[in-house]
This record gives sequence, structure tokens and C-alpha cells, in this order.
Amino acid sequence: MTFAKGQESLSLSLPHLFALLQSAVHAMPASGATALHAFLCFSPQKPSSPPLNCQQSQTTLAAKPKSVLQNHPLYTTTHENLSLQIKEKILCLEIMGVDSGRALSQNPSLHAATLESIHSIISFLQSKGIRQKDLPRIFGMCPKILTSDIKTDLNPIFNFLSQYLGVPDHSFRRVINKCPRLLASSASNQLKPAFFYLQRLGFKNLEALAYNDSVLLVSSVEITLIPKLKYLESLGLSRDEAVGMALRSPSLLTFSIENNFKPKFEYFSGVMERKLEELKEFPQYFAFSLEKRIKPRHIKVLQSGVEVPLPLMLKSTDEEFAGLIRQGG
Repeated sequence: MTFAKGQESLSLSLPHLFALLQSAVHAMPASGATALHAFLCFSPQKPSSPPLNCQQSQTTLAAKPKSVLQNHPLYTTTHENLSLQIKEKILCLEIMGVDSGRALSQNPSLHAATLESIHSIISFLQSKGIRQKDLPRIFGMCPKILTSDIKTDLNPIFNFLSQYLGVPDHSFRRVINKCPRLLASSASNQLKPAFFYLQRLGFKNLEALAYNDSVLLVSSVEITLIPKLKYLESLGLSRDEAVGMALRSPSLLTFSIENNFKPKFEYFSGVMERKLEELKEFPQYFAFSLEKRIKPRHIKVLQSGVEVPLPLMLKSTDEEFAGLIRQGG
């Protein structure tokens, strides 16, 4: 880790931070030291392997590569001027494999959070089946979770997964790992409105919605979902046709209008001169890269003079596509 001051920089490795924190533990009241020790050496309630003790954690840290904290106002001073509370949090986040600089930058509330509150969140998630090895990705993607309220924020999310999507307790981990943003969403203000809207559109497969398309649940109905359908209608599709395309290819509702839909449709209609009917039959077209798949394949088709249906042109492997060109489509 590097803390910068002017043109100078001071490096502080994780083992050194660990030593600082260990010395601080001895100066703490018994209750604080116990909580900190539990946090540093936290283990799942149902561990898949024996929990590490502090000595083992320190050994693991020594092999962990150093990371660089982001340029955040908190770290413009030297490490000696950082409060002990912040040093503790930096170390605990790094032990979990979370970029502490990014987490503190993206979630300012984390500055005031106590180690005890963070540990309680970890314990709660582990009680729901989340494993220790899942935490770096979950907290890395959504640092907001580290300062969530278990009763008002997190518990309603798991209740939603159980009651509305029929997710059994043993499958919570699978759903959360698929879409960690679920834990940073409001069950009442975001997940439920999106769920009811998707059901009205025709998304009836709850299993698919939970395990494959859960990103749709963390999408805003007004800002994300509705505008995507309206854009598809603006291409000349009817409402039912646009909805049908979304049901066949749910990822359509997650694509950017400006960065995905517009350039790809312009190429589809203007350069490829394909008919809208083909797009209705193959909405997955928008899922392929314009520069890496669509354009190169289209150019080769033009050069060969053969006709290749849109699905075959894009879905086939490089070897299969080459074979199609050789055989004249």
C-alpha cells in the first residue's frame, strides 16, 4: 500500500499494518480486542475448511500481493496521521481481499462504521450461506453492503428472494453470486416494482428470473426497462413484438441505447441492409460485439458473395463460419 504526501510516498505493507493493528489490540479494552480478533480471524458458521487462526492469517498476508489505495482525500496525509480506526478497517478489508481505497471512496459511510458492525454483516451473510471466499467480489462490487442495516436493508432482500422468487435457503448463495447488486438494492423500492413489471410483461419463469436474469430485478422500471422497450418500438416494432423480443432475449433490457442499440441497428439496416423481420426472429443480434463479431463476419460474407442467415453468421464458431463460407452458405 502506498500513501502519498506531495511528491513523497511511504509504503506500508499488509504485514506491517497487521503488526500495527496487533499492537493496538493489546491497548484496547477487552471487549474491543475480542471483537477485533473475531473480525480478523472470522470464519463461516458452516466452514468448508478449518478456520484460520491469527498466526495463519498473518502468514497468508505475507504472501498476499501489495495493493495501492486510490487517490482519496483521506489518504493525502502520511500513514502516521491516519486514525487507528481507519487503519483497522483498511487491514480488515484487505484481509478479506477487498480494495480498501475503492471501498472507502465509494462508500463514505464506511469511514464511521465500526468493526463490530461490519463483522455483524459478515456473520449475517454467512448465516445465509454466503462463503468467506465470496466476500471479496461481493463487497468489491458493492461496498455499500458493508454499512447496510441488517434488519431494514438485508433481511427484506432475502425474504423477497424466498417469498417472491421461491429461492430456497440453500440457493441464496447462488443467486447472490450471480448478482451481488441485489444486496445493495431496496426490496420495497426497487426489487418488488421491477418484479411486478416484469411479470406483467410476461416473465413467468421464476427460476430463470432468479438464477439467470436477476440483473433485471435491480434495474429501474422508469429509467432502464421502459425506455429499452420504447426504443425497440421506435424501430418499427409493435408493442407485442418488442416485448416478445425481450422475453426471448432478456439481456435486451440491460443494453445501453446509445452504446449498443443505436450503432448496431444503424449497421444492421444501413450497411447490412437486413430486414426488420430478421431482427424480430433473432433479437440476440444485439448481444454480439459490433467490432469483433458483426462487422468482421459481415465483411467476409460480402467478400465471399454467399448468403448466410443472420443467426448462422453470428452464432457459429470461427471454424463453422469458415466452413459456411467455403461451402457457399
